[in-house]
Amino acid sequence: MDLSRAVDALLDLSVVGGYGRPGLALRRRLADWPADPPRMDGKVVAITGASAGIGRAAAVGFARLGASVHLVGRDQGRTEAAAAAVREQVPGAAVQVDLCDVSTLASLKAFTASWTGPLDVLVNNAGVMVAERELTDDGVERTFATNVLGPFWLVRELADRMTPGSRVITVSSGGMYGQRLDDDLLSEKYAAVAAYARTKRAEVVLTEMWAVRHPTIVFHAMHPGWADTPGIQGSLSTFAKVAGPILRSAEQGADTIVWLGGAPEAGEVSGLFWHDRRPRPTHLLGLNKEAAGARRALWELCEELASRG
Repeated sequence: MDLSRAVDALLDLSVVGGYGRPGLALRRRLADWPADPPRMDGKVVAITGASAGIGRAAAVGFARLGASVHLVGRDQGRTEAAAAAVREQVPGAAVQVDLCDVSTLASLKAFTASWTGPLDVLVNNAGVMVAERELTDDGVERTFATNVLGPFWLVRELADRMTPGSRVITVSSGGMYGQRLDDDLLSEKYAAVAAYARTKRAEVVLTEMWAVRHPTIVFHAMHPGWADTPGIQGSLSTFAKVAGPILRSAEQGADTIVWLGGAPEAGEVSGLFWHDRRPRPTHLLGLNKEAAGARRALWELCEELASRG
């Protein structure tokens, strides 16, 4: 076991070795690789950003475990096509399409108001990295609105309807290690990669705060490694070409999402950051730690913006 942990830690520190496809393949061969989750028959899962990439792959994974899956997307045609693809891969799967643009408060409000049934797993997967700074109809910078305010609204409105032991999984990014959370989250000095990474740091901080505020629900953030998805092809095309030989498939990127949604051991803790079925540190070498004031500012900003809805 000690050797397995040492190999796992070295892969994580190497970044290239741990985030790419070879790292996952090696970890799966280690003696202490966590077991696959059990069946989830009767459970209801909602996944935002489910029309393609990791979101759609996660939908397939949960459907294979027997869960009823709601694919939440902003484009009806693309989301319906994703649902058809899930049914094709998992014959008999219980799949439903729900429309919601998580970057806009009106759409979020309509979606949460219409949700009347049970919800056992919420996956905050929708995310964007906008090349140039732009504002939503609510006057909020779009990357922040989609990646941070959207999940904040969903948890705020749906947490009270989730039964004890339900889970919220937020898909972050390893890129968050390079950014510090500050109290100027909506700065007009916009750089796409930095803004994206900062929102992914914010997601991890919110996960920790949610875990304290909602102790009966399990909250986790995770990062999928480097996966070959439409998002990375569109936003980081040069990186995608260079890293192409080691990029993970969408299914491999979604592995830990599905595991966190169903594995018993993942339900015994809350507020952690995961990669390849293991909790990971939220800061490397003590770098980019946020001050308590920045954490408060994040929460207060989200509350203020959500009040506009």
